[in-house]
Amino acid sequence: MSTLITTGATDRSRLDSGRPASEEEKPAITKTAVAAAIAGNALEFYDFVIYAFFAVYIGKTFFPAGNEAASLLASVAVFGVGFFTRPLGGVVIGAFADKVGRKPAMILTVALITIGTLGLAATPGYASIGMAAPIIVLVCRLLQGLAIGGEVGPSTSLLVEAAPSDKRGLYASWQIASQGIAVLVGGLCGVLVSASLSEAQLADWGWRIPFLVSLLLIPIAVYMRRKLPETHEGASERSGAEIVSTVVSQYRRYLILGVLVMLAGSVSTQVGNYMTTYAIHTLKLPAVLAQTGTLVGGLTTFIFALVAGALSDRFGRKMLMIWPRVALTALIVPLFMLLDSSPNAATLICVTSAITLLTAMSGAASLVAIPELMPTAFRSTGTSLIYAIGATLFGGSTQFIITWLIGILGPLAPAYYVMITGIITLWAMWMLPETRNVDVSK
Repeated sequence: MSTLITTGATDRSRLDSGRPASEEEKPAITKTAVAAAIAGNALEFYDFVIYAFFAVYIGKTFFPAGNEAASLLASVAVFGVGFFTRPLGGVVIGAFADKVGRKPAMILTVALITIGTLGLAATPGYASIGMAAPIIVLVCRLLQGLAIGGEVGPSTSLLVEAAPSDKRGLYASWQIASQGIAVLVGGLCGVLVSASLSEAQLADWGWRIPFLVSLLLIPIAVYMRRKLPETHEGASERSGAEIVSTVVSQYRRYLILGVLVMLAGSVSTQVGNYMTTYAIHTLKLPAVLAQTGTLVGGLTTFIFALVAGALSDRFGRKMLMIWPRVALTALIVPLFMLLDSSPNAATLICVTSAITLLTAMSGAASLVAIPELMPTAFRSTGTSLIYAIGATLFGGSTQFIITWLIGILGPLAPAYYVMITGIITLWAMWMLPETRNVDVSK
């Protein structure tokens, strides 16, 4: 890997010092501050779950076509568009956070998410305003993608920088844990709305209710973020373009390895999200049972992300990145073989729980290690780029790829994809240095 780039002496000393991070002049971080830092991330995944849950009705409202399949395809396609603006958000908002500070960037992402969600919830359907309806929805998804791409870098950087040195893993793991909360709450909200309304009411206006619920929470998130401690005052003399250029040129090795670390995490996360569709269409299980598996997966992600974060503070980042990924890579094919041979509630919940548990543990350790690789002045940009590129290239394509592979290789196709990507990611994880004792103040 030395051919990718050689890091400077300063950065080698940061990573190999073996000393705990400096606690001097570190801003105090409270439970409220942690909640504020992860609020945008939770809202993003909540909207993800809700959009996927009501994709059929969104398609009928904004993308009427000759048949339901075409309408649904258009809806899913617009949902996927949001992935492709993530790298742009990572570049623009990540550099903004390194230039002016973490707080302004985190407030900006919430504002963009608000505009996008409001547009989805309030835009009249195609029958009322014609082509303006799908155009507005498309713009809203693009804005959400920008926000999401720029959200993880500043918020995770702040958690890493403000947390006590012996609890950075636990604090940063709330990013992954919040995704589990969002899946759980979003799934429950979707089930409640679907169970309470008729099919006609859902199609007409009911699908908008969960989006309106998230809008009610956004002012609280903004208020909480305004009270956050600032951990990086920024460097106003350096332009955003200069920050991005420096990260790409001087930290290319970590960018490449970080994206490869994101490869298997993004794939297995999306396979976990895909289990509802897989259970219904491939295994022919009832929809209620399939949705229950998703809820269990959300709860598992929440619990074991925090467990992994705490363990990474004690045993190091690499151990917690590598061993859960080794376990999932080895077990994924037998798990899908079990599910294929016994497609019932018990096996579905067992397989979904195993995938989400091991993905959450490895992902939580990875998400704290990646920002620790970067110096303070470039941390948000580097983290944002790694997350956004990884999520776009691998997360955004996973469900399409495994759907295609199932048609060619049969029901075990998702397992093969997880196994192959896991091997690549394990190599990248092995090449990364241990970062538990890095000084994040430099």
